[in-house]
Amino acid sequence: MSRLIGLGLLLAGLLYPFAVYFGMEHFAPWQFGLLLGGLWLARALLGERRPGSVWMAVVAIVFCLLLALFDSPLLLRWYPVLMSGFMLALFGLSLKFGQPIIERLARLREPHLPDKAIVYTRQVTIAWSVFFLCNGLLAAALTLWAPLSWWMLYTGLISYGLMGLLFAIEWLIRQRVRGHP
Repeated sequence: MSRLIGLGLLLAGLLYPFAVYFGMEHFAPWQFGLLLGGLWLARALLGERRPGSVWMAVVAIVFCLLLALFDSPLLLRWYPVLMSGFMLALFGLSLKFGQPIIERLARLREPHLPDKAIVYTRQVTIAWSVFFLCNGLLAAALTLWAPLSWWMLYTGLISYGLMGLLFAIEWLIRQRVRGHP
């Protein structure tokens, strides 16, 4: 059940800009808030307890409650900013407390990382933190000053393309660092 809820939140996050753009004619903002809030509540109650999962769920539920309460179309557009903020917090705080998140992921494949790899994973975590900061700022700027179509284009397509590009660039750099041509 936990995985199903996680999948639901992932799909809701990916499709959210399109749902807002195309669904505003058929659904009120409070309905988006209740649906999204229900998914976050289910995650909080039934999901795995991971570092940060509870506070993220609480913040998201409060956002969804505000969305439902104020029924504001403008408030709908802040959700991608919130998600970028969550990712920035997750990556950024991992640099200060415990192992950087990319190091944790790397250790799943290779438990005994050499010192060079530990330094590299820290740098990659910093790069992702900068990405999420810039992504969140750009999404906020589009929320405040751009037409809905621009917001949807960036938050629904371009930002994911940029993430894919960052993944690809990092993979290429990692191959060079590891000594693979």
